Amino acid sequence: MAENIYESGRILQEYLLFHYGSDGDTLPWGFGPREALGFPRRCVAELLDAPALVPDARALDVGCAVGRSSFELARHCREVVGVDFSQAFVAAAEETRRTGARAYGYAGEGARAAAAVARVPEGADASRVDFRCGDAMALPADLGGCDVVLAANLLCRLPDPRVFLARLPSLVKPGGQLLLATPFSWLEEFTSRDKWVGGREGEASRDALAAILRPHFRLDFEAELPFLIREHARKFQWGVAWGTRWIRT
Repeated sequence: MAENIYESGRILQEYLLFHYGSDGDTLPWGFGPREALGFPRRCVAELLDAPALVPDARALDVGCAVGRSSFELARHCREVVGVDFSQAFVAAAEETRRTGARAYGYAGEGARAAAAVARVPEGADASRVDFRCGDAMALPADLGGCDVVLAANLLCRLPDPRVFLARLPSLVKPGGQLLLATPFSWLEEFTSRDKWVGGREGEASRDALAAILRPHFRLDFEAELPFLIREHARKFQWGVAWGTRWIRT
């Protein structure tokens, strides 16, 4: 079985910085794509229609990684369940939730590292969040109906994204919001070519994804969401996710 890269210490540090790092720590230059900073926070801030939520809204954050977007959902929802396949990610998210802060290091150059602390965002109620380790393609039956389901940069890391997409109509309540963000970074190390949603000659991924969702969801909003993951002080991953809000019909 292939090693799960999301259990490695290096990737954990990168994602803690991606979720909780200050702008200056993430991008230590006076130039560069600053609009791409704070992606987990912006996924919620830009895609969620908060005024439309019911007072006791329940949210599910699938592929929550180290938890920042789950905490952001807790600003608006009474209950948030964050699910991720990586045990290392979930352990870090839970430690941050339980203690309010988690120390970590991130790469500078070579063996040099800098220290930082991941903190529950100010104003977010951590007691509303429950982190669980789980498989997006085999979510437990007891999750119930949700008013919000968020899946950010998840689809193109699943072995069979259509299995997850087929589960969504039963997860989102009628009138509820499905928030999806994906850069469609199809790689055969994660998803075999025959399982890609689009991405092949004559089939754009956004059209293929929309065709799967339309029988049960109505596209309500879309935006291009840039993101930036720091590998070290002079090397970054810059991408653009297609961010969408779908309403369950």
